[in-house]
Amino acid sequence: MKQTRNLGLLTFYLLLLTASCKDKVVDKTETASTEVTKPNIIIIYADDLGYGELGVYGATELKTPNLDKLANGGMRFTNGYASSATCTPSRYALLTGIYPWRNKNAKILPGTAPLIIDTAQTTIPKMLKKQGYHTGIVGKWHLGLGSGNVNWNERISPGPNEVGFDYSHILAATQDRVPTVYIEDGHVVNLDPNDPIEINYQENFEGEPTGLENPEMLKMKWHHGHNNSIVNGIPRIGFMKGGAAAKWVDEDMADYFLADAQAYVKRHKNEPFFLYYALQQPHVPRTPHARFVGSSGMGPRGDVIVEADWMIGEFVKTLEAEGLLENTLIVFSSDNGPVVNDGYYDDSEEKLGNHKPAGALRGGKYSLFEAGTRVPFFTYWKGKISPGVSDAMVSQLDLFSSLAALVDSDENTADSKELLDLFLGKSNDGRDEMVIEATSRTAFRKGDWAMIPPYEGPAINRNVNIELANGTDYQLYNLKEDIGQQNNLAKSNPEKLQVMIAAYEAIRGTENTQIQQLELK
Repeated sequence: MKQTRNLGLLTFYLLLLTASCKDKVVDKTETASTEVTKPNIIIIYADDLGYGELGVYGATELKTPNLDKLANGGMRFTNGYASSATCTPSRYALLTGIYPWRNKNAKILPGTAPLIIDTAQTTIPKMLKKQGYHTGIVGKWHLGLGSGNVNWNERISPGPNEVGFDYSHILAATQDRVPTVYIEDGHVVNLDPNDPIEINYQENFEGEPTGLENPEMLKMKWHHGHNNSIVNGIPRIGFMKGGAAAKWVDEDMADYFLADAQAYVKRHKNEPFFLYYALQQPHVPRTPHARFVGSSGMGPRGDVIVEADWMIGEFVKTLEAEGLLENTLIVFSSDNGPVVNDGYYDDSEEKLGNHKPAGALRGGKYSLFEAGTRVPFFTYWKGKISPGVSDAMVSQLDLFSSLAALVDSDENTADSKELLDLFLGKSNDGRDEMVIEATSRTAFRKGDWAMIPPYEGPAINRNVNIELANGTDYQLYNLKEDIGQQNNLAKSNPEKLQVMIAAYEAIRGTENTQIQQLELK
């Protein structure tokens, strides 16, 4: 009897243990399932793409079917803003959620500039890493590398990997600046140690040809500011020596980065990932692959926009083939507004025709008028975001806090507004106000109104033929009634002007306004 009773107890305990183990397996499975269903996040960032360049934003001369399809399938913003009218500051704000004017180094950087994001600083990739995401950047960086004296022949640090990216495959600055090489996780790709790279932005290396002195070597002629070292027949900004095997082929760049972006999502499809896919188009030099030459009828600038649209179409096909579209939030925007002639003779003006890169907006890249910072901006998430159009005001600054809310992180910054419901199409409540920037000058947007303080300097950048919004008087525009900013209401509506100035100074401080006024006296 005793043995029978012991056998019964043993059987009972074994059953309990088995049930317990089964519960643990179920729990583990549920946890794994929860981790897998964390949404992937992809930011696709164009370079110098204007408000009027896409069909969904009114373009009639350029065909952008892939971007139009994404935008029409998601939430498209008519009042979406970059933080700055130039590239480096906007990229800084995008990744940090902090106004770029708070960082005196957040200006257009040479290729030799040190990293301007502090390695101790919070960034979108750092925040997402804490939530279990693998993080990657593919494409343009332009936020500085190293600490001031980069040896391009050793591992370059600090850089993207030190501010939150597990994987980085980048060009250091811009396509028109040296060094003209790809850098993967801090190492120059295909570098021959017997042909070391040297970079200098002050003076040339002895015996090296330049665009200024050797025009017979050029396949693309410079218009202004691009007459230093020649790479692939294109004169650049800055001087470079060595690294012949590592130099990129400009016409292959879009394909090169697309292939790596596709490979990245395939490698990490079984874990939540964040990919910052930073396009180089349509920044100068515009060098479409041969299969896109003539595709737009508008010269190289139009051709590279068509090329970029195709690249994004192919990238989305990869997401679909890998079964990722239903669990991936895609954000698309541009770092600043458009510029046509930005340093090279490339038929961009001659073949522009009826295309209006800024749409109905005034200004463009470098400008405090609307076209400098109001850009294409939409979110797409198949099955999660219902197609729609929002007139709510939103800034790329807001991606930081909104993505943090998406992944249940409590991190945020004072400048970044949590607008997740707006991005997901569940609300139409956006920002009420924000400061915008252009080359160290700032202006203010609040409600339907835009205010531009007085600034010294030329009214027009003659090189690029863009109005900068400099002047001796305050400017005030009602954008709801005057989107083209043709009617300055500062003198006819002084009460509103004072309200705008007070709200602007509450964010920007009074010192900046006082300096502006002193400089104009």
